[in-house]
Amino acid sequence: MHNSPGIFNDVIGPVMRGPSSSHTAASWRAAKMAMDYLNEPLQKAIIDFDKDGAWAPNYREQGTTVGIDGGLLNLDMTDDRMKITEQIAEDRGISIIYEINSFPTNHVNTVRLSLEGVNGRHVQVLAASLGGGSFEIQKLDDFEVKIGGGFYELLLINNGANPFPNDMEKMVGKARLTHNFNTKDRQLLNLKFSEPIPESELELLKEHPGIDEVLVLNAVLPVIAGNEQSVPFDSVEDLISYAETNDKDLGDLGLLYEQCQSGLSPEEVNAKMDHIIDIIHGSISTGLAGTKYHDRILPQQSHLIKKAQNNGKILQNKLVSDIVANVSAIMESKSAMEVVVANPTAGSCGAVGGVLKAVADDLNCSKEALRKAYFAAGIVGVYFARGPGFSAEEHGCQVECGASAGMAAAGIAQLFGGSARQAIGAASMAIQNMIGLVCDPVADRVEVPCLGKNISAAMNSLSSATMACSGYNPVIPLDEVIETVSRVSAQMPTCVKCTGKGGLAITKTAYDLKIVLANGKPV
Repeated sequence: MHNSPGIFNDVIGPVMRGPSSSHTAASWRAAKMAMDYLNEPLQKAIIDFDKDGAWAPNYREQGTTVGIDGGLLNLDMTDDRMKITEQIAEDRGISIIYEINSFPTNHVNTVRLSLEGVNGRHVQVLAASLGGGSFEIQKLDDFEVKIGGGFYELLLINNGANPFPNDMEKMVGKARLTHNFNTKDRQLLNLKFSEPIPESELELLKEHPGIDEVLVLNAVLPVIAGNEQSVPFDSVEDLISYAETNDKDLGDLGLLYEQCQSGLSPEEVNAKMDHIIDIIHGSISTGLAGTKYHDRILPQQSHLIKKAQNNGKILQNKLVSDIVANVSAIMESKSAMEVVVANPTAGSCGAVGGVLKAVADDLNCSKEALRKAYFAAGIVGVYFARGPGFSAEEHGCQVECGASAGMAAAGIAQLFGGSARQAIGAASMAIQNMIGLVCDPVADRVEVPCLGKNISAAMNSLSSATMACSGYNPVIPLDEVIETVSRVSAQMPTCVKCTGKGGLAITKTAYDLKIVLANGKPV
């Protein structure tokens, strides 16, 4: 497959905290790699956003500061101290300042990090968040680069007067990719590796008279790049044909795809997925047990479903009630800064995990069956990632809750025992139902109307899978549906793409809530 995203790197993941994977997870990853480039303890950081970018109006409310602070402070995303990054920076005597300025960008989610180390080193890093936690470092000082966090990046810098020495050929031969960048007076050789670079080799390079600087940026993605193998299908139609020729279902093909993409064994890939599912189920349990957080709009509500059902106030259909409760619980965990899985984003993290657990419980499915459902969901997400991607700032919520609905529908069809064709049809119908969905978080918190959209996406996925496995015709093939998402997003105004400048975000109630929260008062 061309432009091949990974299920764990780009679709079901990252494991994170915070309201938004675009804001929090991607910025954390970029900041982590920026600290490797600084290569000494941090003393001061100035972080700025372009005044015309999507992050300028909401970077603090949607968790960008939390992600960047955590990355600069070398905190793991699962570390509970991610909730108090400002306090940790103050305790360590580190100044982190956020500003809105004006500078050239080619992506609406761009951040510039200007870092000063304790020994006086100054560096500047320009990075863009691409949606769902994916990111790209685009500039290191004056060098224009392309770094996405999947490789161990070796940076060799000299003054540009002479070419790099010939005796580097052995090192270059081990690199998966090699890029050479030049400025007016300096030269950067960027070597990308799929394994950590031995310290002994780094020491030899540091002693070489033809090299002024040797720096290593460590990989931050869960699956290291460069070990890919050929995938036996490319387009959606190729996938269906391969499944029918080889008597495989969509879960089988999701597993096969990730094996090829990662270079890992089936056992290793399955173990990674089991770990992800455990985290998702843990976030459901955490949410149902009760969460509290000062800076959010909604209190715990997920427990109200069981209470209402026990009191005969709602339908006694356990499946429907469990879907609503599970999705709500995941979203509450996210809003309380607990650990969740972006699936495919943090803003849409409730739908896939909430509905698949509810359906699997209702059908009394095995652990293996549920795992295959996640691989079925994941491969649909891969095709979505190859198309518009998952950035609401570029495409609206149709690429968050719309994508999650399609993924979940494929996973449910897999649990129902449907064929690959039926599962892909289910995904097509679910996404069709959410094309054009706007992204308009109230008060810049990813709660309202995000909770309702996640629950709607989950119910949409259930009905779509039910139709597909009953023989309904999706009519429009999945690849054409995904192409339509991109086409529609180009027609949508920027104000309804996660900017806080349109939709429900500009109602009187939303403005009032934003003022209350900005003053640190509980809602």
